[in-house]
Parts: sequence; C-alpha cells; structure tokens
Amino acid sequence: MLQDPIGIPSCFSSGAGDQDQYATVTKSGQTLFMSVYKTQIAGSCRFITFTWLKHMLLHGLTVSVDGDVSTETESTCKVELKPWCFWRKQGSKRFSITGKTLDVFWDLKAAKFNGETEPSSEYYVAVVCDQEVVLMLGDLKKDAYRKTGCRPALYDPVLVSRKEHVFGKKKFSTRLKFHEKGRSHELSIECKNKGVGDAVAPTMEIRVDDRLMVNVKHLHWKFRGNECLHFGKVRIEVYWDVHDWLFSPGLRHALFIFKLAVPNTSIAVSGPSSPLSLPSSGSVDGVDPSELNEFCLFLYAWKVE
Repeated sequence: MLQDPIGIPSCFSSGAGDQDQYATVTKSGQTLFMSVYKTQIAGSCRFITFTWLKHMLLHGLTVSVDGDVSTETESTCKVELKPWCFWRKQGSKRFSITGKTLDVFWDLKAAKFNGETEPSSEYYVAVVCDQEVVLMLGDLKKDAYRKTGCRPALYDPVLVSRKEHVFGKKKFSTRLKFHEKGRSHELSIECKNKGVGDAVAPTMEIRVDDRLMVNVKHLHWKFRGNECLHFGKVRIEVYWDVHDWLFSPGLRHALFIFKLAVPNTSIAVSGPSSPLSLPSSGSVDGVDPSELNEFCLFLYAWKVE
C-alpha cells in the first residue's frame, strides 16, 4: 500500500504485502512499528525501513535498505532480543547492496522500552556506508561514533512515514513527533456510544495532547472521512476508515492516516473550539519551520472485544 511514502492510498485499499503483514500481526498478537527514512547512500537516494516488533517472548528489530528500482531488491538485517539470548543485544552485520558495502551496528543491552515496542533511550542503531554514518537511531550517539569509527554523513536523513499496529478496546494511543529533533505529542483515538435506548449512536474523538481535534458524530454514517486541522504551526490532514469496526465480525482493524505539513501562510489553532490565528514565523517544537518535512503516520487500530 505504501508505494509513495508521502502519498495517500486510494480509497484506503490494501495491497498483498499489507495482507501478509496483517496475518503476521494478528497470529502472533504482536505490536509492530515501521519507520521509513530517506537518505543518501553512495550518492543515491535510498529508503531505509526500521521495523520494531514486540510480543510475549521477544522484542525484534529489522533494518531493510531498498535496492535498485530495476531489480526491486532489498537487503535486510534482523535482530531478535530474546530474554535468554543476551549476545544479540549488541553487535553488527555487514551486507552489500548494488555493489556497495553497508554495516549495521547496534547496542540494545541497556535499552529502556518502558513497556513500548520501540526503545525510548539508552541505545543506538547505526547504518554505515563509505566511512559515514548515514542514519542513526537512539540517544547513545557518542558510543555509536566511537564503535563505528566513522563520521556523520553530510546529508541528514528524513523520516517520511511510519506504520503502527496497535490493539485496544475503545481507546488507541501513540506518540507523534513533528520532527526528529522535536518533542513527542500524545495522539489518542477513542470510540464512544452516546445517547439513550434506541438513540444510542457511536461517536469518535481524536485528540492531540488531550486537545479535542476531531469529533465525529453518527459514526455509522461517517465511517470514512477526512478533516484538515491545525495544531500549533503544523497542518494535519486526517483520514479515517472504521468500516470494519462497525460492520465486520471478529478481530478487525481501522485505518487512520495523519499527514503533516507546515503551511507557508498564517495558521489557525483549531479544533471543535473557536480558532485562533497565529503568525507563521517562529519555531515548531524548537525547530525552524523551514527544516520540517511532510510526514505520514499510518495507524492500524485493532479493536479487541
């Protein structure tokens, strides 16, 4: 489905690859986060995908680098963090792609997950090519540069999209960053039944940092839709498809897409309450607006009865 990391899938349709992904998620009961970065490797623009997964027995990480468009190949490095397998929590792996050698270094010995699927601190994962660290995750940057013996790349990688699979009954939450250097914002989606007797109708609320941004009444009629809203100096286009929540039996997911962009003109902080116009100058979470890029979050919310 994610042919264009920035694009919106037509009519929320899913491809065969996504169906395989759904099967993996539902059979294992695991949460799955996928982050796609655009960077430069050996003078070519490439996409690197980090996939973090979690279920009862392990945390896992997969790093995939796309190859030539003509061959549609990619190279993959997998790390499984089992409780009884300590040596895999630190290491490296070398592979080649289109004639270039890449190394992935990781140190997850002291990584703090805080109950989440991906770590929040005390770790690093670094991708190296031609003596440059082309992409790095984590806060232990000094340790990573010392271990790899390489310099930072001149081209800063860009986070272009993220996919998350989360489970819940009525409320689904995740963290959202407008920029890698910015702070995290709490994003929550909650379904409620409002009314009495025969007048009961499902509604849906979407909040950012507990601020009500989208309020959908009569969800049975508006199970697919979209809205454009503003949070601070960031424009957020929200798309949703909750058809299977309402009309399909068994474990089914809804799809939410949050597309971020920074407007060039004055911005309104809006929501169900009255809007407030703000000038476009100034920073967003301490980051200059000119440094921000478009970003898409694809959230698959699995409703457990």
